[in-house]
Amino acid sequence: MKADRSSVAQQASAPLEVVSLVSLGQHPVSGRLRRAEQDARALELCLALERQSAPGAVSLSGWHASGSEIAPGSEQDQALRGYLGMGLDSLTLVTPDAPGADPLKAVDSLKAADQPVIDVWPLLVTRLKQAAPQLVVCGGQGETGEGSGLLPHLLAESLGWPLVEGIVAIESCDGLHLTALQALPRGQRRRLRVKLPALVSVDSAAPAARQSAFAQARRGELSSLASGELVHDAQAEAFGVAPARKRPKRLKRIKATSARDRFKAAAAKAEGGGGKRLEGVSAEEGAAEILKLLREEGVLR
Repeated sequence: MKADRSSVAQQASAPLEVVSLVSLGQHPVSGRLRRAEQDARALELCLALERQSAPGAVSLSGWHASGSEIAPGSEQDQALRGYLGMGLDSLTLVTPDAPGADPLKAVDSLKAADQPVIDVWPLLVTRLKQAAPQLVVCGGQGETGEGSGLLPHLLAESLGWPLVEGIVAIESCDGLHLTALQALPRGQRRRLRVKLPALVSVDSAAPAARQSAFAQARRGELSSLASGELVHDAQAEAFGVAPARKRPKRLKRIKATSARDRFKAAAAKAEGGGGKRLEGVSAEEGAAEILKLLREEGVLR
């Protein structure tokens, strides 16, 4: 019994090992690589936890899994330094082992058509088992690649850790349990207490990330760490990729920031007398008027 109490006390006094997983983002308009929005919000929560804790109580590190080495000065390097500019001294690049893995050559863009698709989550599982952190924080969905949002689930299943999604704030962490706020529909929040080790994901409901400081981003260091064999995603390589088609125009689009505003907009009566009321017309005449309206609104061309 005494040994158990001493081990618990030693675990509580040791620094809390926190890992923030980050990925490459992509600007929705220009297509340029950048820091991912949700991953940046996840890192912001980790920095807030480190700031509100006692000095030395939290040991924060950032990881990025990559199937190849990243060349200094490349577009990938510039994008990842956006996380360093938030306050990290270094960022660890989790890469495959060199022997027998035949690492890919570094490229400046993710748009190369002949680039094989790499599964990075096995590399992360291997590295997480080696480092054994108490808390892993990541974004809920990536901006490049498949963007399926399955990475947190795959990691939690492989490690046997609990997974909590939609976290918007980390209130406290004593080394044994994590107290956090989870976002619910219609602006509601739920306070959760999770036993560590655990993995949490962050979405767009979390506070926005701070601006990246240019000087801090230049001073930060990107260091590679081999953590397993290269794994190809044969299924993803067989996917057909094509430009997205333009979606039909919506007749009425409600732009509101709160549930109250959305309800008022939905319940409000339609203003203006531009509509046309049809009574006692045939099915063909009604269909013709509907088709005319859709063309006027730009839904059909």
